[in-house]
Amino acid sequence: MSALHLTLRQLQIFVAVARKGSTAAAGADIGLSQSATSAALNELERLLSMQLFDRAGKRLILNNNGRELLPRALALLDSAMQIERLADEHSGAPPSLRIGASTTIGNYVLPIILGQYLAGWYASKSSTWHAQMRIGNTAEICAGVASFELDIGLIEGPCHEPELEAKPWLCDQLVVVASPRVGEQLTRLPSLQSPLPINALREQVWLLREAGSGTRVATDQELLPHLRSYHRSIEMGSSEAIKHAAAEGLGLACLSEWVVADLIGSKRLVRLETALPTMIRQCYLVTHRQKQTTAALGRLVAYLMEGTTSMAATPVLVSRVRSSLN
Repeated sequence: MSALHLTLRQLQIFVAVARKGSTAAAGADIGLSQSATSAALNELERLLSMQLFDRAGKRLILNNNGRELLPRALALLDSAMQIERLADEHSGAPPSLRIGASTTIGNYVLPIILGQYLAGWYASKSSTWHAQMRIGNTAEICAGVASFELDIGLIEGPCHEPELEAKPWLCDQLVVVASPRVGEQLTRLPSLQSPLPINALREQVWLLREAGSGTRVATDQELLPHLRSYHRSIEMGSSEAIKHAAAEGLGLACLSEWVVADLIGSKRLVRLETALPTMIRQCYLVTHRQKQTTAALGRLVAYLMEGTTSMAATPVLVSRVRSSLN
């Protein structure tokens, strides 16, 4: 086969069209006119001697050829970016990382870990350091790593993307909490004992995340085999809303220790001892199998794995994360 004269710009345009679904939207995303984007895409298809998209009006939909090319194009573009980063690091430019985290880790754990990591970095390096942090659900973070939009992902559930490598990282524990008033009322009932029996838990109001959220999936997996159903429940759109509602006495909540540690510490919530089994959720560190590891990324991954090895199979509180990384 004769040599191909592909350019990284053509592959970048192909990826943009695949993501946006039209040459007009792709051109706006990467700073080209619609005509220039369309011409570059046509030239790429001519060089490859195959169509990459099915045309449906103004919409461009990846066909089998395009779907096969997309992960390879993403890997090539990421490799080119890593070469630029390598050159930047050698020239003294600040290293940068794109870090993704699912909601609980991103809101409660990653800021603590990054604070400790960057404190050590600033103490030992004269150069600056730049990071981009994206918070989303587990599926969104895995998709970002798979498309090379993120260098690393920290997630609270399993990852099923075959091109990604998921290493067990921290473990989180889900706990049942209530306001001190509700907790005292439950333990005062003469018919109840500690730990609270399953039958008593079935009669309580449960504060839940909306159906479909990762936290709701984890909660349902842990609670429903024992409760069978939620007789009375209130659904809310965030764990923050749930924990504050629980603190006001609206019902019981089953949340991550990381989420409720602050309100337990301030005595606005109490942890209830129940007959439920211990509820552990494994968290993972996710990278792309074809990712070219820069020095900055390698240092961060090593820090995350080595700094938390002792916690890899045990429940973890935010306070333990702080002390373990000091």
